[in-house]
Order: sequence, then structure tokens, then C-alpha cells
Amino acid sequence: MDASLARGSAVTLAAALAALAAALAAAVATAQQPRAGVSSTAEQPPPAAAQGLPAVPLYAERAPLAGQSLLVAIAAAGGRLVAVGDRGVIVLSDDQGASWTQAVQVPTQALLTGVCFLDAQHGIAVGHDELILTSADAGRTWQRTHYAPEAQRPLLDVWCGADRRALAVGAYSTILASADLGASWHEVGFTPAPPPRSAAGARAALGRHGGAPATAAAAEVGGGYHLNRIAAAGTGRLFIAAEAGHLYRSDDLGASWVTLASPYEGSFFGVLPLARDTLLAFGLRGHLYRSEDAGASWRTIDSGTLAMLDGAALLENGEVAIVGLAGVILVSRDGGRSFSLEQQADQAGIAAAVAAGDAQLAIVGENGAHRVSVASSAVPGNGR
Repeated sequence: MDASLARGSAVTLAAALAALAAALAAAVATAQQPRAGVSSTAEQPPPAAAQGLPAVPLYAERAPLAGQSLLVAIAAAGGRLVAVGDRGVIVLSDDQGASWTQAVQVPTQALLTGVCFLDAQHGIAVGHDELILTSADAGRTWQRTHYAPEAQRPLLDVWCGADRRALAVGAYSTILASADLGASWHEVGFTPAPPPRSAAGARAALGRHGGAPATAAAAEVGGGYHLNRIAAAGTGRLFIAAEAGHLYRSDDLGASWVTLASPYEGSFFGVLPLARDTLLAFGLRGHLYRSEDAGASWRTIDSGTLAMLDGAALLENGEVAIVGLAGVILVSRDGGRSFSLEQQADQAGIAAAVAAGDAQLAIVGENGAHRVSVASSAVPGNGR
């Protein structure tokens, strides 16, 4: 199943699944149809499209219930929260997720899959059609700065760093870089070094490549694997979670990459750096792993669920939360060494989460954006 999500005509669906989950495919398809309660007249675009970009874009329609639509990514812009999702919907919250309003101007109706902010005002969102949008007013309005639908490479996530720098990642090992707050972009070749020649690394490489040398994947431009999520550690490192059991690390903010010895051959949909060299990686069927040496070795963590895990957040009180399908929220109070399972009553898929106060999460997914408490309702997982 993992391989089928990675190739051919299913790439558009695979990109959506990378942000949310396989079980939400039907919801994505349904959301593409006209919906009741959505304004029939979209906001008119400005007189001209952004310089150098093809085609005048369709603008996201105004929707009274935009905050309850399919949303797949969320980020903080200073004290504001910004969430993005299907049909170009972007919603904003100034009360830590208790209420949401729709962005005024969004020049796309494509599925948006990732969002980040370089500071309280400047943000970047990415999505299908190799689309990149930027905002200079904390997400209220957006401009299109990159658009390449003919490439058929959906972008799946974006990282915002210091010094006006950003990286967007996506299908078929695509990486685009910007050094000017997202105003312009150029493609970066992705040729990760093979895993270190430790026993664990050698076994992982041989298991994945059928006995071929570990350099084979790198020779194929990162193997062409979908890069599902990019995350930064406080040490200046970057990590990428990818399909088919692939994990990557950069120690120089994306200038070069190394393939990590992977504990699992299924797809990873998220990675969460913690203190020092501690790292969590998670993905299909509740698979969850912890590393204490920046990804050189791993141990399995019992998640207590078979649901796909696709988002994570570090709470303000130091707790760790991981979210996924079927309304799953996993909570750790010991630095990610063990987790308790909390099942949301609606069992709706959750795609991403950010901290929203002490022991509070703002979550987005199948049922839109909500704020939930993880203070005391988690219960021990029952194993798999």
C-alpha cells in the first residue's frame, strides 16, 4: 500500500494523504464538490497576477463555516494561529483556537498542505499544483509567489527559519529554497548521503534496497520519495520524514542531508525533535519510535493504537502530544518515553496540532479547527 501511494496518477491523492490520512480520502473527494453554505461569488483578484507567474488565480471562496472545513496544517504567527486546508481555505484565531475567522484574500482553490511563519507577520503556505503563497500581515492576506502545476509535484510541508530563509518539501524528493521571505524560490537537488556504516545502518539499507549498496538511493536523487514533513531542532538541525521508511537529517540547515538508519519500512508522516538529540518519528498504523542520538538508533514506543499518526506538538508545560486518525491524541509526560492514549469523542481524523496554552492544543483535521485540553483525560494505551 505504501508504494502505491507514491507513484503514478495517485500523486495528487498521495499528497493529500501525506498531510492528513488514507481514511480521509473520501472526505477530500467530497470537499471538492460544491457545498451548501459557501458563497457562490469568490472575492475578485487584484488587477494583475504576481509578476512572472502564469494564469490569473482563482481565489478561495468565502465560507461562513470555514473553520469547520477540512484543515490539514497549523502554525503560530506570534499570538495568532493560522490553519490551512482544502480549496484554499485559510483561517485565523486570535484567542488560541477558541474561535476562527477566514483570511480575506487567498489566491488559490488548491489543497493547502503546510504553513509556517518566519516571524509574527511573515508567513508561507504550500500546497498542490506546486503552489507557494506568502503573507506579510500575519495571514490576513496572501500572494502567490510560486506556481508550477505542470510539474505535477504537490508540495507537502514548509519550514521557516531565521535570516528570511525557508524550505518547501514535497512529492518525488522536491525541495525548493527561498532566502527572501518566500518572495522567490529555486529548486535544490536532494542527494542525501547514505546511512553511516554502522551495523544498524547497514542492515536498514540492505533491508530497504534488496541488498543493493546504500549509495543506490542517493544516486536516484533521494530515491524520488515523497518528503512528507520537515521539522527543525533547537540545535539548528533539520529532519525530514518521508515515505517507504525514509528519514533524513541535515546538520547545516538544508545545505546537505544524510539518510538515517530507519527502524521501519512503512511511511513516516511526522517527526518531532525534543531536547538535545532526542527525536520522535511516527507514521502508518500507529508506528512510533524514539531516538536519543539524533536518529542514529531507535527504539519502539507502544502507541496503543493502529491509527495513522501524522502530527505532533510540544506543549507549554513540557508534555508531548501526537495526533492522528480516529480522533487519536497521544500524550507523554516523561519526555516522549511513554504515551497515554486519548480518544476524541467524534473520532474524526486529526492532521496537525500546536500548543495553545498550558495543557491545551489547537488541533485541525477532518472537522476543522478546535481547541482541546489534554490536562487529565488521557488513559493508558491498551497495546496493539
